[in-house]
Amino acid sequence: MKIRKARMGDVEAMHELINRHAKKGRMLARSRMELYENLRDFFVAAEKRQVFGTAALHISWENLAEVKSVSVCETARRDGVGRRLVRACLREASKLGARRVFALTYVPDFFETLGFSRIDRSELPHRIWAECVRCPEFPDCGEIPMAVDLPRRRNGAGRKTRGKRG
Repeated sequence: MKIRKARMGDVEAMHELINRHAKKGRMLARSRMELYENLRDFFVAAEKRQVFGTAALHISWENLAEVKSVSVCETARRDGVGRRLVRACLREASKLGARRVFALTYVPDFFETLGFSRIDRSELPHRIWAECVRCPEFPDCGEIPMAVDLPRRRNGAGRKTRGKRG
């Protein structure tokens, strides 16, 4: 099974997979329009045109990104697909220069295996809660905020890279 960036032809399968989990109260539902508009955020786990899992990396603010819509079909669970998808998101976050990646989850144990730790909601900017108002469980959804701080990337000479000021 290959982890790759999502394509337009994946949207129907992504929509069905994410919303199947949303109906069970595991995550926020996503419309087709939202998936198309944010397609570049998504990775999929796929084999022979069949999508077995999704995860998205959404840039939230300066140095901050969110992993969201982590969803794996029942037949691919326990095969490490979710971990591989989140790791792909973390690699991309690092390449983009994010210093911290967070997730809002009902499954903290899964994210802890990937280096995330529980944090207080107050550590996240208020603007990230804008999506929460669409949730039927708002304001008491019970999602647990978690985050992982990424190491600074090193350039080819082994020195830490610095952002250009300008």
